[in-house]
Amino acid sequence: MPKDFKRTDRVAATLQRELAQVIRQELKDPRILMFSITTVEVSRDLSYAKIYVTFLEKDVEKIKISLQLINKAVGFIRSELGKRVKLRIVPNLKFVEDVVIQHGERLSSLIENLQVPPDEERN
Repeated sequence: MPKDFKRTDRVAATLQRELAQVIRQELKDPRILMFSITTVEVSRDLSYAKIYVTFLEKDVEKIKISLQLINKAVGFIRSELGKRVKLRIVPNLKFVEDVVIQHGERLSSLIENLQVPPDEERN
C-alpha cells in the first residue's frame, strides 16, 4: 500500500511554512513588494526547490524587480532555512512568479464579458 504523502511533499510543505516566516521576519528591503508563496515544488533528490509566488501589486516592472531582489537574497534565505529546518542539504531555491491566478482572473473576466444572445423561441 503506498504512503499517503511522499517525502518531497512533506519537505515542500515545511519549506513553504519556514520560507514565509524567514521572508516576513528577516528580509527588510523596502523594494520587495508584498507577496505570498502559493506553491513549493521540490525535486526528487531534495536538492532543488522552485517557489511560486504571487504579488499583490499589478505593476509588471515592480514585480520583475522584486523577483530579482528575492533571487539575489537566496543565499541569505538558504542560510536562515538551514538554521530552522533539519535537512542534510538545504535545497537550491529559485523564486518564480505564479501566473496561474492571473490567467484565471483573465478567463473569469472574459466569461463575464461574454455576450450571450437571448434564447430563441422554439416552434
